[in-house]
Amino acid sequence: MKFGPVPLAEAEGAVLAHSLRLDGARLRKGHVVEAGDILRLRAAGVTEITVARLEPGDMHEDAAALALASALRGEACGITLSAPFTGRVNLIAEGPGVVVLDAARINDANAVDPMATLATVAPFHQIHAGGMIATVKIISYALPETAVARAAEAARGAAKLARPVHGTATLILTEIPGGPGDKGVTAINTRLKALDMRLAETRGVPHEESALARALTSATGDIVLILTGSATSDPFDTAPAALRLAGGRVERFGMPVDPGNLLFLGDLAGKPVIGLPGSARSPVLHGADWVLSRVACGIPVTSADIAAMGVGGLLKEIPTRPQPRERRPRI
Repeated sequence: MKFGPVPLAEAEGAVLAHSLRLDGARLRKGHVVEAGDILRLRAAGVTEITVARLEPGDMHEDAAALALASALRGEACGITLSAPFTGRVNLIAEGPGVVVLDAARINDANAVDPMATLATVAPFHQIHAGGMIATVKIISYALPETAVARAAEAARGAAKLARPVHGTATLILTEIPGGPGDKGVTAINTRLKALDMRLAETRGVPHEESALARALTSATGDIVLILTGSATSDPFDTAPAALRLAGGRVERFGMPVDPGNLLFLGDLAGKPVIGLPGSARSPVLHGADWVLSRVACGIPVTSADIAAMGVGGLLKEIPTRPQPRERRPRI
């Protein structure tokens, strides 16, 4: 591609590099210069304009963006592409889910040519219908076809959308005298609806291992959520102990995400069980959202996966939480 100022006589068919005001109207950058444009520009006293001229082997920015976005999506279902415009194509989620990315492949694609860029949401980002998963932007007005082909091959199939595979959930609330009762049910229900799930049942049981174990074994939802009336503060506290008593397994207690530290994850006869911290009664972004969304979409979550959530896991600063270190003199 050649870029720079040219005499008007050489501008026909080239791409206008900068917007121009002409006869009260505007010729926008990216416009392909036509014979009529040249006559009007000449009449206005313009002698040269800055343009981009495609050469053999070049691909127009829109075609390049579409080729690269199509490769990034690959054969993934549930992702649509916007119409290319000024060298940009967006990848849009058709429904809710979790974005699964191959970061190494996307990095390789971005390393091919600085003029070809791919930007995505964070890995495992929970997305809603109509949400943008990624955007492909070609910065220059054209790229060599060889560069587009290399970037497309590097990015092929690197963006996927995991859709929910579970449809229902059971919420078990343990009750203590003077406890929060059913506070938080609305927030949990809202989280489920965002994943195209519904709350199949809500059960209240005493805050006792045996009562909770019985409720676990009879739960009908695809996923079981536990919200205790008293904070779960140890791997052998009431809720995780009840899961073991019912014959289940605790995969992980505690997560390096705040809010969300006291979450635990396990399963009972293949059914996911998530112990929610009391802070999940709030609708704000929570570590439970990171776990629930992956579990709902059938993405395996291991203890190592949760351990790796700490970087970026400080979701919200809580001003009222004591920070004794901040009361000490700064050095």
